[in-house]
Amino acid sequence: MVAGVSRKAQTQERRRSGVAAAAGEGGRRYWLFKTEPETFSWSMQKARGRRGEPWDGVRNFVARNNMKAMKLGDLGFFYHTGDAKEIVGVVEVCATAHPDPKDDTGIWKCVDVRAVCDMPKPVRLAAVKANRELANMVLVRSARLSVQPVSEREWRIVCRMGGLDPDKIG
Repeated sequence: MVAGVSRKAQTQERRRSGVAAAAGEGGRRYWLFKTEPETFSWSMQKARGRRGEPWDGVRNFVARNNMKAMKLGDLGFFYHTGDAKEIVGVVEVCATAHPDPKDDTGIWKCVDVRAVCDMPKPVRLAAVKANRELANMVLVRSARLSVQPVSEREWRIVCRMGGLDPDKIG
């Protein structure tokens, strides 16, 4: 308990804020990053190589706070919005939250991410919504949030849906 706040109240606040409730094995957290493939695609992300790319231009306080909570080595799904609506790859956080270079106000933050691997079978939003085990996933409940937490359980389910062994990523 922190400063007289119950664990239940802390968990409810994390859910309200969109920040992942708990780290998985080894302290790693899991996320989902949404992008319009016409603006920044998975192939563009992969072309950035090991140095990665700032995930900039996000102008939502919940998404910003999610990025501020990220640690080096956290993993995320790379999700194409628009007509595609599918998870196409996995990225790794390679730089923690820092000022967004596209923001003159100093309010907005971004992290840098680099490509880890392709999703062998892209996981469509329709398949996620059809899986009852994923009914509480933020992607299903709050589809518009551009940077969102993914629980370790959800991570493992979606990885398997896409043909990945979650224990062999990263």
